[in-house]
Amino acid sequence: MIFGCIADDFTGGSDIASFFAKGGLSTVLYNGVPNDQNAPKADVCVIALKTRTQDTQDAVRDSLDAVKWLKKQGAQQFYVKYCSTFDSTPEGNIGPINDAVIEELGVPYTILCPALPVNGRTVKDGCLYVHGVPLHESTMKDHPLTPMWDYDLVRLMEPQSKFKSIKLPNDLTEKEAMNFIDKEKQKNDSSPFYIIPDYKTDEDAEIIVGLFGNLTLLTGGSGLAEPLAKTFEQEMEVDEFDSSDSKALILSGSCSETTRKQIEAYQKSGGNSYFIDPMKLLSGEESVESIWSAIRNNEGSMLVYSSDNPENVKKTQEKGKEEVAGILEKTTAELAARAVEAGYHRIIVAGGETSGSVTKKLGYTSYHIGKSIAPGVPIMIPTEDTRVRLVLKSGNFGGTDFFLQALSRT
Repeated sequence: MIFGCIADDFTGGSDIASFFAKGGLSTVLYNGVPNDQNAPKADVCVIALKTRTQDTQDAVRDSLDAVKWLKKQGAQQFYVKYCSTFDSTPEGNIGPINDAVIEELGVPYTILCPALPVNGRTVKDGCLYVHGVPLHESTMKDHPLTPMWDYDLVRLMEPQSKFKSIKLPNDLTEKEAMNFIDKEKQKNDSSPFYIIPDYKTDEDAEIIVGLFGNLTLLTGGSGLAEPLAKTFEQEMEVDEFDSSDSKALILSGSCSETTRKQIEAYQKSGGNSYFIDPMKLLSGEESVESIWSAIRNNEGSMLVYSSDNPENVKKTQEKGKEEVAGILEKTTAELAARAVEAGYHRIIVAGGETSGSVTKKLGYTSYHIGKSIAPGVPIMIPTEDTRVRLVLKSGNFGGTDFFLQALSRT
């Protein structure tokens, strides 16, 4: 095993797995820490956790359990993957997880590199932008669980990490960059620290990999996975899987502007859809049974969504943020399980937390990584049931016609 990677949710895991595979390394994706003590026969093992919005203490514990398992399997390098929009609160969980992994591996420093330019996430002067808009001015300011309050990565890390974060000056030669880091080591008196490189283009990725690609620990989004994989010059054997002719169920819990536009495009194309009203679920006016009945009575594929605009989400959360999120995730996961049992072998899910709930309910433990619908969104085939095509996307990923593309390519 070359790389052992932990991801903060399942869509994040499938995201980085797709880029490692695209770069030519054989990749296996696990849902949680595997029970099997034998190392997977793959160049890369990605373990998807649910640490993005988990209680911080539990998130750190689960992350360390995963890293320790990967160490036992002989991983040569480690990668902590978090969202390219740095989804976290001032308390964590990105800082506490990274700090704990640094200490577990005993490394002097690592990088913070959330950028993914192909999806519009870039870092300039140590600040994170989404399609050219400062992070805290983008739609991420309205995220229902992790609203972003700043775009400067140093300021984002300061309240949630015990280690210092340092911006790497632009336009340094490789020798100058290494001298800069050596000086920081001396200044920090052996205390670990984070280096923040700028990452605006694919050319920047090559420079970052040249400088830091050999580090024992890397942290960031999925942008570095493909150029890292290509440095090993290996050819992955890709298993080809036919498309499925079964009906598809699309489930969306993401409230991002991107996903809402994708829902609108799907509806305008004539696709059938059903809105899950969380207030009706809470009151008992609506249930899994009633929603499943609507799905079952529909002739073709169907989109079922709870996605809503920020104003309505805030209003709903007044009834209890955790209670609302919990009942929506439970409902969506149960619908997915019923659909697969009924012969729906194409399940397409939007939203990280929703995807995590769905995959946990379906119970598959590992996946073949197939071709991508959009950058960072592969078709996944469970090793336990190769009839099924599973597509999981982070809320902000994919073009406006994503759902239509997913239906077509599966």
